[in-house]
Amino acid sequence: MASKSLYSQRDPVLKKRDDFEDVLEERRNSSDLRYAFKCYTPVLYKSLNPCKPSMLKNIVLQSDPLQYVINQVCAESGEPVELVQEEAAAILEEMAHRLQLSTVRFFAFALSKAFKSLFRSVCVNEEGIQRLQQAIHEHPVVLLPSHRSYMDFLMMSYILYTYDLTLPVIAAGMDFMGMKFVGEMLRMSGAFFIRRSFGGDKLYWAVFSEYVKTMLRNGYAPVEFFLEGTRSRTSKSLTPKTGLLNIVMEPFFKGEVFDVSLVPVSISYERVLEEALYARELLGVPKPKESTSGLLKARKVLSEDYGSMHVYFGQPVSVRSLAQGRINRSQYNLVPRHIPKKPANGIQSFVNDAAYQLVRLQEENMVLKPWVLIATFLMQNLEGMELSQLVEQTVWLRDLARSFGAFLDWPEHSSASKVVSSSLSLHRNLVSVSGGQVRLQAGQPTGASAESPEAALFEQAVSALSCASYRNQILHVFLRPALLAVAMQAAASSRKEEVYNCFSFLRNMFSNEFILCPGEAVQDFDEACYLLMKCGAVQMLQQGVVSVETGQATLSFLCAILEPFLQGYQVVCRYLYEEATDNLTERQFIPAVRSFAVKLHLTGSLRCYEALSSDLQKNALAALLRLNAVKKVKMPDQVVLKVNKLAVNSLEDTLGGKIPTQKPVLARL
Repeated sequence: MASKSLYSQRDPVLKKRDDFEDVLEERRNSSDLRYAFKCYTPVLYKSLNPCKPSMLKNIVLQSDPLQYVINQVCAESGEPVELVQEEAAAILEEMAHRLQLSTVRFFAFALSKAFKSLFRSVCVNEEGIQRLQQAIHEHPVVLLPSHRSYMDFLMMSYILYTYDLTLPVIAAGMDFMGMKFVGEMLRMSGAFFIRRSFGGDKLYWAVFSEYVKTMLRNGYAPVEFFLEGTRSRTSKSLTPKTGLLNIVMEPFFKGEVFDVSLVPVSISYERVLEEALYARELLGVPKPKESTSGLLKARKVLSEDYGSMHVYFGQPVSVRSLAQGRINRSQYNLVPRHIPKKPANGIQSFVNDAAYQLVRLQEENMVLKPWVLIATFLMQNLEGMELSQLVEQTVWLRDLARSFGAFLDWPEHSSASKVVSSSLSLHRNLVSVSGGQVRLQAGQPTGASAESPEAALFEQAVSALSCASYRNQILHVFLRPALLAVAMQAAASSRKEEVYNCFSFLRNMFSNEFILCPGEAVQDFDEACYLLMKCGAVQMLQQGVVSVETGQATLSFLCAILEPFLQGYQVVCRYLYEEATDNLTERQFIPAVRSFAVKLHLTGSLRCYEALSSDLQKNALAALLRLNAVKKVKMPDQVVLKVNKLAVNSLEDTLGGKIPTQKPVLARL
């Protein structure tokens, strides 16, 4: 193993953060109607005049790149140019935004009322807003928010309107088009709608990419999209999707713009509106279809308290700076700019690395509330905890998290017991406090299913997975030290090489589960060593990594953090080894694994609720495919999973052997 430096040069201590402003404070003390109809004069890119939506469509349809693809499609299909032109125009009509200030003002008024009812505060970092304002004036801007709730894109536009910044055009899924009236309202407030999948449709891809690049090249408005592609049901960051990121970087690669500013935005919720909905989706309940009637039925959430919310606008990331020394743009001079060119491997690798870096920036700037610390301990103590012990442990974890660089919003002038009690009260739908004991509570099954053990387990799992989603918010802080703690316990010796090998295996296994940048195993290992040394849990010898007696509590806690994922992957391996048939299809895989995990729960041999989660099951399958323990085989009418049972059994053994029936303890790896 070779490393550029012994330890990470990044000192992840809690650095000075920007000051926050509550944007709802003024709304509570002044007229919402006056706010909605205020003088709105946003700063524009190089003081250009805004482009009307109709003019934007004409520019796109007449562009050389789109005309080239239209001619290609005509040549391949034999259809007349006029017909393909009409098809391109229809695609653009379905896709394009139609921003209208009157609709924006309506949303400004309506969202002010809704947000004041839902949230105690919505805090925005003022310096981030100032940086964004400067970036919009100087370069085309791409906004990249984290995605944990439907609220995200609404809140982003609301904040930009509040601060007199140019409203973004937002990539949205076609799901919203099924919402009568609401879909068009979103379009008129800046949303443009794209299909979930269109990789094989050459014309659709050309219209879409030219639409986005035209907005960027001309700086008409910031472009906003979610790097993760979809909402995270688990509150963990998802593996980034690079298709749109490729498109927004291309104008720079081709020398059409001097630079592009990528702005990571971290949106943190003290309580997520969709927490129970997400848990049910992870347990196999179909996602409700977006509809106007469903939106109206959801009005009851306005009577709930969802605590505070933080929106952190990160430092704009220059594509020009990222590409320096890595990308030779002269390769784009070999063919005319209007001819589509598939990104070379070097370009794709660069875009992929940039995507991971941006998601890590989102993670680092997530503002974490005390509840995520509490949820972490409740998930490790499903039988419940003494309130006094929970307070003590939460304070201990607060200090550990801060030493690891967590961005914690902890009320410094309140006692720890008051802080914990306030958090428990806000999340009383998930926890109960009785007789000095705190434990997760589960809803009661009703009707004919009330007698069913499966129904009772389902309700317990909804509560547990909802709580786990808050614990997941802080996993990025502890992930690398936790991988090292488990690797130290698993390694045959304390030799650095042995520990690193175990660390690297675990990192590879969980690379779909967490944000672990490809090719940075050594850097992650160095960072983990540095952090565990810093908190006094390990000592680094010349050739070894040795635990310290006083750091055993820290190491045990870190091992317990990863235990649900180790157990969940073991369940998947065990199912594939013991019960998977030769004709198991991808579609059958998740329901079959879930049924297997339910059976283990009901027999008392498993207590890990994450094993029931479709998210974990998909990630485990992706890992097994990558490790060649499972292969996909295309059949005439479906895709079948072929299992290498020896490899799967070996991986289960490596991850810990038989599933423990007692409180999780890693005996071996």
